[in-house]
Amino acid sequence: MVDQRVSNLADILVNYSVEVERGHTVHIGCWPFNPAAIPYLQEVTRSVLDAGGHPLLDLEPEFLGYLLLLGADDDQLGFVDPRAEWMFKNLDRSIVLTCEENTRRLTNTDPQRQAILAGAYKELQEEFYERAAEGSVRWVYTLVPTEGYAQNAEMSLQEFQSYYFRSTYADQDDPITYLQAMGKEQERLAKWFDGKSDVTIRGPNVDLRLSIKGRPFINCSGQENLPDGEIFTGPVEDSAEGWIRFSYPAVEKGREVTGVELKFDKGKVVEASADKNEQFLLAALEVDEGARYIGEFAFGLNYEITQSVKNILFDEKIGGSIHLALGFGYPESGSKNSSAIHWDLITDMKEGGEVVIDDELVYQNGRFLI
Repeated sequence: MVDQRVSNLADILVNYSVEVERGHTVHIGCWPFNPAAIPYLQEVTRSVLDAGGHPLLDLEPEFLGYLLLLGADDDQLGFVDPRAEWMFKNLDRSIVLTCEENTRRLTNTDPQRQAILAGAYKELQEEFYERAAEGSVRWVYTLVPTEGYAQNAEMSLQEFQSYYFRSTYADQDDPITYLQAMGKEQERLAKWFDGKSDVTIRGPNVDLRLSIKGRPFINCSGQENLPDGEIFTGPVEDSAEGWIRFSYPAVEKGREVTGVELKFDKGKVVEASADKNEQFLLAALEVDEGARYIGEFAFGLNYEITQSVKNILFDEKIGGSIHLALGFGYPESGSKNSSAIHWDLITDMKEGGEVVIDDELVYQNGRFLI
């Protein structure tokens, strides 16, 4: 018997997040794939068929990325799969699930080789996000709860499943109503920022100024991520001045990086350090010129997400946090920053954090005052 929460999740993904309609070509990806994903893929495929769409399954085994990084030469690492190229350019909808059993399998692979592999798809990825910004494609990303994710979160699998379904509202009788309510409140906050310019962020872990002049805030309430709950913008590229220390760990490409501290001058990272895996951080900053600039500034607003589980899909939405993303910025947010990386880094604002917009205190101790 199918878990009702899995069926609810499929309903959200297909009928709320990307709104599949009759005739749509719908990419259903699982990167990486393992058998724990099968019930989820079955329910998503069933929902796509019920909506009249054409499901295209794309399953990448967990070993593939590891073998490429371990044994491929630079030409093989830079090869672009023509099937992926077709999908980036032609799909109507994309639903991607990730299902890792070993979340640290890439920890000891060369970060420079990881950069080559990521860079191969940079242009296609940017074209895809431009299509998304103009509305010709819609996409959503989520995960399948596994023992690996649960171990990272220091939970049992059952605890992590409950946490996941609670944070996505898939454990509710009518989850789409909850997501619509989230969207309505976040849209109110996002619209408040229209016409605003100067941002000052202060707190125990931050003293940073940046500009959002002419840059819209985007409401994220389940259309592209599950779980969701944030509003974000692309700050003016050369505007960041000051420093920030990220209080939550960041897990990127199998490496846990903690205690990241950055100093900005004219928008660019000019000093960087970390308590753990600092060399990986420094290598990421050298991927390309855009890697040292901020592509995203965001507020986490999902108060069902209460702790770090060392997974960015959850952690960047922690209620009472803010995050910055180094690298690529989404076109719909006004960002002009181009990079092969998009690395979200999160800091807690619940104890003494403040955000001032155009000389008005609007956010304090993890909550908006407006």
